Amino acid sequence: MMIFMGPDYGELGLSPEQIQERMTKWFTWSEKMEKQGIIKSGEALHAPAKRVTGPDRVVSDGPFVESKELIGGYYVITAESADAVVEIAQDFPDYELGGSVEIREVMKFDQ
Repeated sequence: MMIFMGPDYGELGLSPEQIQERMTKWFTWSEKMEKQGIIKSGEALHAPAKRVTGPDRVVSDGPFVESKELIGGYYVITAESADAVVEIAQDFPDYELGGSVEIREVMKFDQ
């Protein structure tokens, strides 16, 4: 799984044209991976709205002060290894905005 983290475009003060340019980069990257059969699924995520924590199930509204980065979305992909995913992540569109890609292997449990 590739988890995308970075700043919120709106909070960066990007113009509508700049946001459209960013989205074009995302669509181009996604289409490249789709053509290669890499992407299994994925979604963009809205900014955090609610969080439930602790044994008392305390509900708090976002944004959360302790969160330094927005988790903006994810892709579940197929790859030979974590190193292969690092290579795939080289084209991530938001590095120049301080964004990052966290790579995590999805656990599979036998039932």
